[in-house]
Amino acid sequence: MIVAPPELASAKPYLLRAMYEWCGEQGLTPYASVKVDERVQVPMEFVKDGLITLNIGMDATKGLLINNETLEFQARFGGIPRQVVVPITHVMAIYGRENGQGMAFPISTLAPAPAPAATQPQAQSQAEPRVQKDATKKPTLMRIK
Repeated sequence: MIVAPPELASAKPYLLRAMYEWCGEQGLTPYASVKVDERVQVPMEFVKDGLITLNIGMDATKGLLINNETLEFQARFGGIPRQVVVPITHVMAIYGRENGQGMAFPISTLAPAPAPAATQPQAQSQAEPRVQKDATKKPTLMRIK
């Protein structure tokens, strides 16, 4: 009998928490770049080209939680308090605003969110997968002075 080793959890949430802490200790404001789709809960009026950059610093957020599945917090956008929920898989980078130092993560082609069972037609069992235009593009950090 062959026993397969258990699948390892992603290191990404651990690295995000570490970089967040590092930014704070260095006096930097942590920013997160996020790929937006239907699973990301952010103010859509601030999304540009399917991307949003979020200030996740202590002064900008309330109740910040970076768990193994999501990045969650409350923040004000244009003076209006909003709840933000980002799946960890959608975080492209975390970096310090002041110097651009941080860490970028590969974003693989994200599978579409499953539709609720009540709204899925039975004939869709062999639906075509959605393909993203920028699936081959790697996230990059740009230093702006």
